[in-house]
Amino acid sequence: MTKTASTIAAALAAGSLLLAGVAADAKPRLTPEQQLEKTLEGRVAGEPVSCIYLPRVNSTRIYDKTAIVYEAGNTIWVNRPESGASSLDDSSIMVTTPWGSQLCNVDIVRMIDRNVGFWRGSVGLGQFVPYTKVKAEKAG
Repeated sequence: MTKTASTIAAALAAGSLLLAGVAADAKPRLTPEQQLEKTLEGRVAGEPVSCIYLPRVNSTRIYDKTAIVYEAGNTIWVNRPESGASSLDDSSIMVTTPWGSQLCNVDIVRMIDRNVGFWRGSVGLGQFVPYTKVKAEKAG
């Protein structure tokens, strides 16, 4: 084997070892359902409601093909769409047109592709389930 060939072989072997180490350290990617579960850790579900008051919503997050989460103070509202959940994509822009200050389960959310601006689909909202942190009991 020539000096050049042995140098290339050694470099390929070192690269393979490096890639194997990176693959071993890589964490498995969580599914959207698992990501949602992680977000809700330490919280308990309340009674579902038909509408939420939008001025209290601080942020919104989409979990691909799973749910829309609305954060409002200490409460996280989870909406699992009645229809069109396959259009939910966290890289899309969500467009809502509420009637008044509430977002309700009869409202439709339109999904717009962030890169090209085209409509991706519509989502029919379901009930809003509130999740609040579990309060620790005081030792007596």
